[in-house]
Formats: sequence, C-alpha cells, structure tokens
Amino acid sequence: MPAKKTMKTTAAKKPAHKGTARSPVRTKKPKPDGKLSALDAAAKVLAESGEPMTTREMIEAMATKGLWTSPGGATPDRTLYSAILRELILKGTDARFVKTERGKFTTKK
Repeated sequence: MPAKKTMKTTAAKKPAHKGTARSPVRTKKPKPDGKLSALDAAAKVLAESGEPMTTREMIEAMATKGLWTSPGGATPDRTLYSAILRELILKGTDARFVKTERGKFTTKK
C-alpha cells in the first residue's frame, strides 16, 4: 500500500488589491477628446445638484446636460451603480461619492 501524500501547509498569500500599501491606486489620464467618463460625469451632476440621487436619475441628468450618453448598453444605471460602489471600496475615504441611503449617492462636501 503506497504512503499517503501530505499537503504542505504554507501561509496563505493575500492578493494585492488596488488601494493597499502594496499597490497604489492608478489615476486615469483625461481623454484627449475632452469627453467625460460616466463616473466623472456622475460626480459633476451630483456636485451641481447638491442632493442625493439614484443612478437612474444621474444617467438622465447626464444625458440632458450632454455630459455623457450610454454607448448603447441595456442597463447603464446598473453599470454606474457598480462603478460607484467599486470606487467606494477601492478608494475608501478618498472616494468622490458617499452612499446616503439604499440606492442613493451624493458627493463629498
């Protein structure tokens, strides 16, 4: 009967996440054509409104002001929601957004 193989136990490696001491958060360069990203446009709309908004309201405001339009996605409000949450998680206290209640965000003052 062959001997059982035992697994070596090693310290679990933690993945390097953006925003930790291991890997700095990258800042995006402005687009050469002057167009804003959805996150930049959302931050601008929130700063101008001064009150919490849902992502659907932000998308509508960005479209009416001509800041950003969806490139044809089916759910741009959900994509924006995910991007805002991702920024909140990665940047922490340095994030541009604050979640005020379920589904509503505002900018830092």
